[in-house]
Amino acid sequence: MQVDLAKLCPQVVELSRKAGAFIRKERQRFNTDAVELKGKNDLVSYVDKESEILLVKGLREILPEAGFITEEGTTGENPESYEQLEGYHWIIDPVDGTTNFVHSLPPYSVSIGLTWGRTPVLGVVYEVTADECFYAWKDGGAYCNGEPIRVAPVTDLAQSLIITGFPYRVFSDLGRLLDIIKHFTLHTHGVRRLGSAAADLAYVAAGRGEGFFEYNLKPWDVAGGVVLVQEAGGFISDFNGGDDYVFGRELVAAGPIHPQMQKVIAEYWNQTPTQP
Repeated sequence: MQVDLAKLCPQVVELSRKAGAFIRKERQRFNTDAVELKGKNDLVSYVDKESEILLVKGLREILPEAGFITEEGTTGENPESYEQLEGYHWIIDPVDGTTNFVHSLPPYSVSIGLTWGRTPVLGVVYEVTADECFYAWKDGGAYCNGEPIRVAPVTDLAQSLIITGFPYRVFSDLGRLLDIIKHFTLHTHGVRRLGSAAADLAYVAAGRGEGFFEYNLKPWDVAGGVVLVQEAGGFISDFNGGDDYVFGRELVAAGPIHPQMQKVIAEYWNQTPTQP
């Protein structure tokens, strides 16, 4: 069953804003005693869990036939494997940038993606602190708070600003990451680390940075943002230029500089890493 994504998207936007309002309210009275550890440096709180429950309830009403892949696993529906996904699935990160949220540091975002099989077809990223909602659907364009957005038209890597993320749990590939960051630091306008992959993708879609890359990502980190970049005229791949960027744990997103950026990343990523 195919759905009308143009009609679906405004409902998802409204729901993301509702979740964002809850997150914003809870941040005002948040106590760090409420923080739990899922793993090394992997923080979670009741805000993540309750926001996810709110989102799941609303999304079930919007598209009852869709399955769920959620960061906090509140539905109990996360598939054991992503290889053979069929039909629609909502992929949700209720607070992308939980560490930022805990420290009251922007940005942190609600991220909602919809896939048909393994293909993203709709994405909404609501950046809570700036009250900015980015949204897009397949063949429908990309928008922020009602205004169309486009990737930056920069064609020269040397004139670009690059966004990335650092690992917080798995550090075995840190040496290669630092090699890539060193190259971009020396050969671009600079490298930024903001702390929310969903916001990073939204900002690339809006032309605020020319490219974003990160590894050890989960589907819920990126599913809401990849459609934004694609519909804003950008390009997405994994580090080696392939198309396994939602479930393959690594991603390069950019405008016209994508080929240059991806080539640099692949060259370093496929080498023996240096010691950090």
